[in-house]
Amino acid sequence: MKLDKYHNVYFIGIGGIGMSALARWFNHNGFAVSGYDRTPTSLTNKLIEEGIAIHFDDDVANIPDAVKQNKEESLIIITPAIPKHQKELNYFKDNGFELFKRSQVLGMISSEFHLVAVAGTHGKTTTSSMIAHLLKHAGRDITAFLGGIATNYESNYIANQNKDGKSIAVVEADEFDRSFLTLHPDVAVVTSADADHLDIYGDKTQLEDSFKAFIKQVKASGKLFINEKIAKELVSDDYNRSAHTYGINRGQFFASNITMCNGFFEFNYCDEQCNINNLMLGVPGFHNVENATVAIAVALDLGLSPEEVRAGIESYRGVKRRFEYIIKSEKIIFVDDYAHHPTEIESFLKSLKFMYPDKKVTAIFQPHLFTRTRDFVDGFAESLDLADEVILLDIYPAREEPIEGVTSKIIYDKMQTEKVLINKEELLNHLENENYEVIATIGAGDIDKLVEPIKEHLNEKYHA
Repeated sequence: MKLDKYHNVYFIGIGGIGMSALARWFNHNGFAVSGYDRTPTSLTNKLIEEGIAIHFDDDVANIPDAVKQNKEESLIIITPAIPKHQKELNYFKDNGFELFKRSQVLGMISSEFHLVAVAGTHGKTTTSSMIAHLLKHAGRDITAFLGGIATNYESNYIANQNKDGKSIAVVEADEFDRSFLTLHPDVAVVTSADADHLDIYGDKTQLEDSFKAFIKQVKASGKLFINEKIAKELVSDDYNRSAHTYGINRGQFFASNITMCNGFFEFNYCDEQCNINNLMLGVPGFHNVENATVAIAVALDLGLSPEEVRAGIESYRGVKRRFEYIIKSEKIIFVDDYAHHPTEIESFLKSLKFMYPDKKVTAIFQPHLFTRTRDFVDGFAESLDLADEVILLDIYPAREEPIEGVTSKIIYDKMQTEKVLINKEELLNHLENENYEVIATIGAGDIDKLVEPIKEHLNEKYHA
C-alpha cells in the first residue's frame, strides 16, 4: 500500500514512544498530523510545539473534520494499548475507516529505505540508537525510529534529508504482539531472546519461534548480526542468509580488554578484518559495550571507516533512562534506568557494582505489569539481591487489571538483601531518614516521574 494516497494522519495513542516517532515522520514529510492521548506528557508537549494537533479528551467532536470527511485520504493509526471501549476508536470502526497498527505503518515506511532493524527482548533501544548515531555522525543520510529519547538528538526520531531510495532507516523492531514481523530488513540485529511478554506468547518457545520468523524475513541479500549466546537456539542450519555472531570475548565480532577509565568503559573492537583499539564509550555498562560491539559491526558493514566509528562511539551520549546519570558528585551518585526484566536488572546492577565496588548501592525498583511480576518473581528477587539495599515500590499495572495474590510483596518475600516495601507517596520521606552513596531508580512504569523530586531531594540533602 502506498502512503502517498493519504493527506491526513490521525493517531489514537499519539504520546507513546513508538507512536510519537511515527507522528514526527509524517509531520516532517508534510502530512496533516493530529491525534489523541489520555494525558499530557513532556513528549506530547514537544509534539504540540512541533505543530501537531493533540487533544486529551476522548470525544469524537475533537477529531478534525478533514479526517472525518475524507475517509479515503485519512490514515488512522492505533496502539494496542487503547481500550476497546474508547469512543474515538469505535467511531472509526463504526464508520468503516481502515485501522492500522503502528507496526504495520512502520513496515510501509521502512520498505522505502535500506532497512536496519534491531530486535531483542532487551538492548534494542540502545543498540538502534548507537547504530543511528554512528551513521548520522559520519554524515550518512538516515531516518531513525527509536524506542527512547536519544540524548544526542533529544528525540526518538531522526529525519532523513533525501527521498532518493538510498537513505538508511534504523528501526527498533518490537517483539511485543509480534509487531516486528511486518519488517523485511536488509540488515537485522538480534540482541537477546529471554522469556518475556508471556501474556502474549504463553511460553518461551513461542517467543523464540517469533524471533526465528523475524530472522527468516531478512532479505536474501541481507545480513544477520546475532548475539553469540543465542545464535544456536535461533539460527537453523538451513538458514540461507549471511549470519554473524557478536559478544564480549566471543563471536566473530567481539569486544576485548575492557577496562574502566574515568567512570566509563574503554575496550577494543575486533573482527576478522579490523581491530579498533582503545575505544572510549561515553555510557557505562558491560551490556552497553556488547551493544556497541554490534553497532560497530553494522556500521563497518555499511561502509564507515574505523576513524568514523571511533569518533561516533566517543561522541555517543546514550538514551534517556538507559544508565542515565542524574547526579554524579563526590557525595552522591544517582542513576536512572529503564530495566524491567530480571536479565536487564542483573546487567545494570552488575555494572553499577563493578564501577563502584566500595560504595553501598541502593536500588529503588517499581515492578512493571502483574503478569511479568508473576512470571518472573524468582528472577526479580535474585537480580535485585545484587544491590546492597532495595526499596521496592508497588506494581505499575500499565494495560493490565490486578491479579489476585500478585503484588510486590511476592518479590519482597523471596529477597535476601536489605529491603523495604513502601508506596510511592512514602518514598521521599523514607529517603530523608537514610544515608546513601549510590542510588538507582529502576523500572518501566511511572517511576520516571519520581526522578526529578528525588534529584531535588538528594541535591538539597547532600549539597551535590
